Amino acid sequence: MTRTVDDVHVGSMLRGWRKLRGVTQLELALRADSSARHISFIETGRSTPSRSMVLHLAEQLGVPVRDRNSLLMAAGWAPSYPETSLTAPAMTTLRAGLDQLLTAYEPFPALVMDGMYDVVTANKGVQMLLEGVADHLLQPPMNAMRLTLHPQGLAPRIRNLGQWRAHLLERMDRQATLRSSDALRGLYEEVASYPAPADAAHPGPDGRTDEPGSAAHPYALPLRIEAGGQVLSFISTATTFNTPMDVTVSELAIETFLPADPETAAVLRAAAREGGVTPPAGGPGNPRRL
Repeated sequence: MTRTVDDVHVGSMLRGWRKLRGVTQLELALRADSSARHISFIETGRSTPSRSMVLHLAEQLGVPVRDRNSLLMAAGWAPSYPETSLTAPAMTTLRAGLDQLLTAYEPFPALVMDGMYDVVTANKGVQMLLEGVADHLLQPPMNAMRLTLHPQGLAPRIRNLGQWRAHLLERMDRQATLRSSDALRGLYEEVASYPAPADAAHPGPDGRTDEPGSAAHPYALPLRIEAGGQVLSFISTATTFNTPMDVTVSELAIETFLPADPETAAVLRAAAREGGVTPPAGGPGNPRRL
């Protein structure tokens, strides 16, 4: 097989990932059962990495699946991981599984996001949180970060906006760094430029005020948001796929919102018994788009 190899390029890319992870050549060599000399030769272009070595080093450095393909191509090898559209027939089982999971979680909110935090699909529990959101933020692709922190989005109704904003920005910053993604960094900078909450907290419809420095939930930071004239409290969890073999699947995250108190659970169950909520005008009639 004839290969076109740009060893210096792939070596510099591997060196960039190693430095991003804060790992020395010796540490990487020990992890990869190699030698610091061989790692140095690969990084400087004096040694041509095999396909298996590129993948092995990428695994030891926690390189995202999409970027593993880039490393392989830079070394003259074909990509190892396909990037399959979620609408493709091959994804039928996955789509059905995700839809079943989100439906089973109702009436509590749950959604699936891609690597740019665009909402791929969501359940009916999410609709209750979308009241008052500007139409332009609800148009596909609906971005969860913009939707949450934009001043025309959920932000005005989030009672602990200072805490929740800091949590989301830290999460985005970490992901942009781990993935070395310019696109994610651009989204982070856009969302970070949205107006920050004032120091003084304002009372909600229940007359209570969430101070910016108020204590978090005993085991996790809650999202406290006004919806339907009441303050709901949620603990969020994010789930990703174990050992994904497809670029698209590797970047999916399932976000679920667990009621943080009995009152929130009761409100959501009551809304479900009464037939749910009406989707916001201009928004998706059914958030599921798989």
